[in-house]
Amino acid sequence: MQNKNFVKAGLLTFFLLLAFIISWESYLRGKGINVAYDEGGKLWGYKRSLVYKPSDEATVFIGPSRMKYDLDINTWRKLTGQDAVQLAIEGESPMYIFDDLAADEKFKGRLVVDVTEGLLFTTNQASLSTSKKYIEQFRKRTPSEKLSFHLNHGLESQFVFLDQNEFSFGAYLEKLNVPNRAGVFAIPNRWPMEFGRISFDRQDIMMDRFLTDTSLQKKVTGNWQFFASIDKEPPASGRTLDSFFRVIKTNCDKIKARGGQVLFVRTPSSAWYWEGEQKFFPRGNYWDRLLAETNCTGVHFKDYPAIDHFICPEWSHLAPKDAIIFTENLVKILEEKGVKFKNKTTP
Repeated sequence: MQNKNFVKAGLLTFFLLLAFIISWESYLRGKGINVAYDEGGKLWGYKRSLVYKPSDEATVFIGPSRMKYDLDINTWRKLTGQDAVQLAIEGESPMYIFDDLAADEKFKGRLVVDVTEGLLFTTNQASLSTSKKYIEQFRKRTPSEKLSFHLNHGLESQFVFLDQNEFSFGAYLEKLNVPNRAGVFAIPNRWPMEFGRISFDRQDIMMDRFLTDTSLQKKVTGNWQFFASIDKEPPASGRTLDSFFRVIKTNCDKIKARGGQVLFVRTPSSAWYWEGEQKFFPRGNYWDRLLAETNCTGVHFKDYPAIDHFICPEWSHLAPKDAIIFTENLVKILEEKGVKFKNKTTP
């Protein structure tokens, strides 16, 4: 009799839990929220394992978040017939990943480096912390961790509520409006969920609501202005800047010596953000010198009428429809500069 009661209690608990999950999932989908993937070392590490594809099968992209928003990967695949391995990380300098790929003798492919000057040429170690952690996790991956990743991916691809960044208990605690304490570093606004949903390709995609809700946009622009107000690091110059160029050139030379290719792309920004970047990072001192020192091909958005006019909703990243246009033209410009896409499937 007691065993039957345990069975009944277990079944009741199961069906109550199932009903809760179905209701919660239906509620989230009813609000127009789509499936997104947890942005972390496991997904990054999986993408890092794909860099060994030949250059006619895949291109690797590194940089901060602009590359994650501005490169529309489905468009890239359609126009080039190859994969886009997205290794960019939000708010991070690409230098540590650049170093890692240059030192990896097995990497002989094509690499695209996003040039957001304030992050590429920073000495702030905090802007390298996540990439260091991800690379260390990638190097220490075990077979069981690889299997666990694929199992988790199967579940994440089906359920919205499994998004730990937005719907975990910890995420809801972060959303509580708790006043900042003295001496505690905290950004003024939590990043709106609508600002970017992360695909399995690690592409960040703004939701429609973000594109129309100026209050959400102001939360993000407020964070940009906050970061600018606390950043006391002057733009790299003199010997510090010289050392950056030496390291970048060395990395480029290593990759090219193995038959690989390095390309640089200056992705769009607008309004307050672009005005500040022009002031603190004059083109001649940074972009022009970068191409001259490395002897690599580069695409600066201001050089091409097809991509020089975008208005970023929050000054720094492209809306989805503009990302498609940007990617279409990026492929075209690269081809005009002699970059070959052997498996191209469209005329």
